[in-house]
Amino acid sequence: MSLAGGTIRRAHEGKDRPLTVHQLNALLLICSLVLLIAVAAVRISSRSGLPSLLLYLGIGVAIGQDGIFAVEFDNAGLTQVIGYAALVVILAEGGLGTKWKEIRPALPAAAMLSTVGIAVSVGVTAAGAHYLVGLEWRQALIIGAVVSSTDAAAVFSVLRRVPLPARTTGVLEAESGFNDAPVVILVIALSTTEPVEAWYVLIGTILLELAIGAAIGLAVGWLGALGLRHVALPASGLYPIAVMAIAVTAYAVGALAHGSGFLAVYLAAMVLGNSKLPHWPATRGFADGLGWIAQIGMFVLLGLLVTPHELVRDFWPAVVIGLVLTMAARPLSVVISLLPFRIPWREKTLMSWAGLRGAVPIILATIPLVSGIEGSERIFNIVFVLVVVYTLIQGPTLPWMARALKLGNGSEAADLGIESAPLERLRGHLLSVAIPEKSRMHGVEVGELRLPAGAAVTLVVRESKSFVPSPTTVLRRGDELLVVATDPVRDAAEARLRAVGQGGKLAGWLGTRG
Repeated sequence: MSLAGGTIRRAHEGKDRPLTVHQLNALLLICSLVLLIAVAAVRISSRSGLPSLLLYLGIGVAIGQDGIFAVEFDNAGLTQVIGYAALVVILAEGGLGTKWKEIRPALPAAAMLSTVGIAVSVGVTAAGAHYLVGLEWRQALIIGAVVSSTDAAAVFSVLRRVPLPARTTGVLEAESGFNDAPVVILVIALSTTEPVEAWYVLIGTILLELAIGAAIGLAVGWLGALGLRHVALPASGLYPIAVMAIAVTAYAVGALAHGSGFLAVYLAAMVLGNSKLPHWPATRGFADGLGWIAQIGMFVLLGLLVTPHELVRDFWPAVVIGLVLTMAARPLSVVISLLPFRIPWREKTLMSWAGLRGAVPIILATIPLVSGIEGSERIFNIVFVLVVVYTLIQGPTLPWMARALKLGNGSEAADLGIESAPLERLRGHLLSVAIPEKSRMHGVEVGELRLPAGAAVTLVVRESKSFVPSPTTVLRRGDELLVVATDPVRDAAEARLRAVGQGGKLAGWLGTRG
C-alpha cells in the first residue's frame, strides 16, 4: 500500500487508478483501529506522565515505511495542509477552554514571552545551531524559529495533575495560545526562496499581521456570541457546530485579510468561551472530541512522514540544539521577557522548564520542506528528534520540578469539577460538582456552604446512591452534588463552591475567594 502523493493508488495496466470502494473500506478499518489504539494510549499517557503526542507519533512511525505495515508516505504538502487544519481545531478548542478571569492578569507577561521571548529564543538557538552544529545561518534561523513555540497540549497534559499558582498557569496557557502566530509568520518569511527582508521590515510585517488577526478574531467572536445568544436554533446539537464554525471563520477571514489566522481563531474562541452561550457543556464536549481527533490524526500523519533510519545521522545535532534551547535559550527568554514584572524566581524557573514542544514545531518544519529550501529534510529530522527526546526528558520531570520548587504541593486542595447546563425557561443553571480526594469541602455541612440566595444543593450522589440533603448533611470526598442556581447568582455560587473546596468552611474568613 502506498500513500505517496496524498492518495492511495494501485498500479494497473501501467496507469494509476483512483481510490476504489474496496480500498476505502480497508482505509476506514485502519483509521478506526488507529483511533481506538490512540484512545487507549491516553490512559497510558495519564499514568506515565508522558504527553500523548509521543504515543501518537509512535503509532505513525509503526505504520510507516520502516514499521509493521510499511506504508510509504512522503507528501509534505498534504501533511502541512492537514496539520494547519488540525492546528486550527486545536487552537479553537484551547480558546474555548480559556477562562478570561484567569489569564487577564497574565496577559502582559504572556505577550512579552510571545514576542520578545520568541526573538531571544530564536537568536540564541540559531547561534547554537550555527556555531556548534555547523548549519548555515538560514537553516539555523529556521530551526530556531520552528522550535521556539511552546505547545499547550503538551504542557497541560503533564501539568494537569499538579496544582499551580493561578499566575503561572495563566502565563503558560496564554503564551501557548499566542506564540504560534508570530512563529508561523517568521518561519514562512525565512522559508521563501527569495532573499529575506530587512529585520525591521520583517518585525513590522509580523506586528501588522498580529494586529489584523487580533482585530478580526475579537470582532468575529463578539458577533458570533451575540448571534448565538439571540437566535434560537431548532436543535441543541447545532450549537456546538455553530461555535466551531464561527471559530474557523475567524481563522479563514484573518488569513485571507493577510493577518494572523491562528491568533484570530484563538481569540474568537476565547470570546465565545467566555460568553455564557446556551448548551455550553455540549459545546465543550464536542470541541474536546474534535481536538482529540485533530491531535491524533496530525501526529500519526507526522509519524508517517518521517523516515526513522534517516534520523540516526541527525540525532546528536538535535540533542545539541535541544540542549541549547532548553538550558540557555528558553531560560534567557523567560528572564528577559519577565524583567518588567515582579515574578518570583521559582515561578520563572518552572516557566523555563515548562517550555515543552509538540505539534506546532513539527508542523512548521514541513514549511521549508514544501518550499524546497536547501537542507529542509535535515531541518525536519532535527526538529522531529528534538521534540521526541526533550519531551521524554521534560514531560515526566515537570511535576517533580514543580514540587521541588514548592509550586505543586501534593497536599493542596484539588479544584472542583463544575459543569453547567442551562435551564433556559427558568433562567437557571444546574451545577454538577464533584468533590475530589484532597478537597477541603470534605466534612463541611450543606448549610455551611453559605450559597447565595437563589442557589441550593438539591441532590447528593454518594456511593452510587442519591438522596436529597438537609442543611446538616455532612459532605464527603467522592460526593457528587447537583446545585440549582438562578442566572444572576450562577457565577457567585460557583465562586463560593470553589472557595469552600480550597479553604473549607472558613474560606471567606481566610481570604479564599474561589
